[in-house]
Formats: sequence, C-alpha cells, structure tokens
Amino acid sequence: MNAHTQPFTIAGSVGTIECALDLPDSAQFPSPRGIALVAHPHPLYGGTMDNKVAQTLARAFVALGYATARMNFRGVGASAGVHDAGAGETDDMALLLAHMRQRFPGLPAALSGFSFGTFVQAQLQQRLQEQGEPAERLVLVGAAAGKWAMPDIPADTILIHGEQDDTIPLPAVLDWARPQDIPVIVIPGADHFFHRKLQHIKNLVTAMWHR
Repeated sequence: MNAHTQPFTIAGSVGTIECALDLPDSAQFPSPRGIALVAHPHPLYGGTMDNKVAQTLARAFVALGYATARMNFRGVGASAGVHDAGAGETDDMALLLAHMRQRFPGLPAALSGFSFGTFVQAQLQQRLQEQGEPAERLVLVGAAAGKWAMPDIPADTILIHGEQDDTIPLPAVLDWARPQDIPVIVIPGADHFFHRKLQHIKNLVTAMWHR
C-alpha cells in the first residue's frame, strides 16, 4: 500500500499465506488501538489484497489507529493452494486473526471486506460469535448478497454499496438487509469498484466508526 507496508507470511493448512501489515502513525498512535483485517474481492476475477477498495479500507483503519492486515487468498500472489469457494478462505482468515491477536494481544478486532471478501468476513464473524469472541464491528463494501449465501450480520455493521453496481445489484443487497433491519449506505453513481468514488468509503468508515 505504501512505503510503510510490511510484508509477512503465515502458515495455512495448504501452505504459505502471503500477507501485508500497515501500522498507524506512531506519532499520533504510540500503540495501535485495535486490529483490523481486510478481505479482497473474488480471486478468480482478478481480486488481490492490492485491490483499490481493499487498500482504501486498510487506509481507513490505519487512520483510525488500527494495525491492519490484508492477505492474498489461496492461489493469489504468493499464497499457496487453489480457490476454495469461501470455506478455506474463511479458515485462512481465522488463522490471520489468530496471528494478529497474538501479535497485538488484548486489542479489539474489526473485520472488513469487499465483494467476495464480505462473504468471507461475514462467515468468520458468524463463527466468532458461536465461539463467544465476536469481532468488534464489520465493514462490508459491495456485500455479496445474491451471489453467495451471506449469513446474518450484527446490527451495527457498516454496509456501503454503489448505486450503479452491476456485479451485485443494489436491490439484492436491500433484500438481504431488509429483514435484518440494517441500513445500507448508497453511494450515488458508484459502480462495483467505486471508480472515482473511493474517498467516500474512507470518509464514511472513519466518520461512523465510533458512533
């Protein structure tokens, strides 16, 4: 993401997982106030941890003072394995969370994702809730409703979607969010990849985080 991005790897069940860590400004935050994980879009359609929306989410959390980690899903970049339709990817994200919790003990954890990454993080949050250790909050951009079997999510989840998303149509997201009574923040004119609209994602997340 920038000159301060620290590459690292963790061991996954099918081999090495390529990761990146971004830390908040030490002058403003002498120590991180939390940890955040960012999940990228679908790996079979060019998704990587360097996707612009994923990087924007990482920047938002760094600005909030969070030590922020991204990972390349299986078969992407230097990560071993092949695409596992979300199951293995959720397992791997759980391993990254465990690594970050060990590296930064006692801090709250946030989960965020874009497109396919929202499916992974929503599944991970469901697992964490069942284990009695849920993440602090979710940020889901371009939620994969209608494409994947998205589980229910917490009421305080920040949901951001583009008005003109033709990959995951807005009505599908509204149909998923409506029975959960969760607001959807719609960016007028935005497509799936938020071209020329990325600043809204960072601004919304940083403004809404502590409300």
